[in-house]
Amino acid sequence: MDLVLAVDLRKGEVVHGKAGNRDNYHPLDWGQPQSTEPVRFVSALRPKFLYIADLDRIEGKGSHDAAVRSCATLVQRCYVDGGIRTPNDYLSGKNIVNVVGTETCGDDLSRYKGGVLSIDIKRGKVVPSGRRPVEVLVEADRLGFEGALVLNLGAVGTQRGVNPKELRPLRSAYSGKLMYGGGVATIDDLQVLSAIGFDSAIVATSVHKGIIPLSWVQKGSIC
Repeated sequence: MDLVLAVDLRKGEVVHGKAGNRDNYHPLDWGQPQSTEPVRFVSALRPKFLYIADLDRIEGKGSHDAAVRSCATLVQRCYVDGGIRTPNDYLSGKNIVNVVGTETCGDDLSRYKGGVLSIDIKRGKVVPSGRRPVEVLVEADRLGFEGALVLNLGAVGTQRGVNPKELRPLRSAYSGKLMYGGGVATIDDLQVLSAIGFDSAIVATSVHKGIIPLSWVQKGSIC
């Protein structure tokens, strides 16, 4: 199972995301980083795989396109959620895999070809439609995405842990590559996700706190 380091960008800095409450996100000036400038941050941590949430783009308040493209050249694969609202919003660049998030992409998923579909979840429901995550994954399985991401926005940055009973039906609903992000707290959580059959886990807070080894993120897998 791949390990992917998550980076949230806002107003030119790497910020610490927690529970999806973006108004309370602050620069990540503790833990592993030596700088909150995106390229310096990624250069210092040297992850193999990267997930970037461009919060300014998602909220329609600007973008970090140049920084994202630069960060993507430093890793083997860079998943980018840039608040895609139409198929024309895909971001081009070396090593970039676009993430199409349900939060912004609209109801007609069939419009999108390629990239990873992010099933953005709060309180157990898909944002903003309120649909069940399993239903959206079943629909996505018939479409042209390269994979899907189960993103528990309410658990991001909380180290809440993962619930196998909730995750097994999601894995069963989608036959392609499936990622998970949100609340991954421990090595045991990674082992649970791997045992269920997830192909990738997105991590951040537990890496910065030294619970999940940075060396694992640099290698891109559980060691």
